Amino acid sequence: MELKLSAEMRIKQEKLSKDFISAILYGKGLESKMLKVNKIEFDKVFKEAGESNLIDLNTGDGIIKVLVKDIQRDVLKNFVTHIDFYQVNMKEKITTEIPLHFVGESKAVKELGGALIKDISALEVECLPGDLVDHIDVDISVLNTFDDAIRINDINLPAGLTLLLHTNEMVAAVKEPKVEAEPVAEAAAEGAASSAEATEAGAEAKGEDKGEAKKDGGDKK
Repeated sequence: MELKLSAEMRIKQEKLSKDFISAILYGKGLESKMLKVNKIEFDKVFKEAGESNLIDLNTGDGIIKVLVKDIQRDVLKNFVTHIDFYQVNMKEKITTEIPLHFVGESKAVKELGGALIKDISALEVECLPGDLVDHIDVDISVLNTFDDAIRINDINLPAGLTLLLHTNEMVAAVKEPKVEAEPVAEAAAEGAASSAEATEAGAEAKGEDKGEAKKDGGDKK
């Protein structure tokens, strides 16, 4: 997948129109450059590239391979206000995060009614830029019971990728559904409580009647 984007040189403290986004280009051993890119074009490319796919960036001096290393967004409206482009050396390994895609069907979810819990959404890996992938698949069909879990070390990485964190940290599991009290049991409990209240009220009434009777007897004397 080839993703192409054009950029223009930006003058320091240049006031940009609403059609452009400010950017900076940097790389190992390279001098940083201030750029600007068309907002619509960038949004379209970034939707496909994310932060784990190479972009062919045309700066006017030729096409270079870059990654979107960071973006800044408007706090209120959430649109991109600044971009960091990192120029890669295709012969040197880089570290980056690759998003996880959960595929397949879990028996514990479908048949036992559990809820899929995802503790990790991306993995940090090391690879040559040419070995980058869009995502890493995680097959949840191995989650057959509530005791099953997928851990980092269980994930099969695409060729060329090396996991930076080797742990037993959980990636995904299925949570057992909450067991609600049965309506019949609740009704029985409420009935018993009502019966007890009625009995108590009856006893109090009888006591009051006896008291009245004694009082009446005393008055007749």
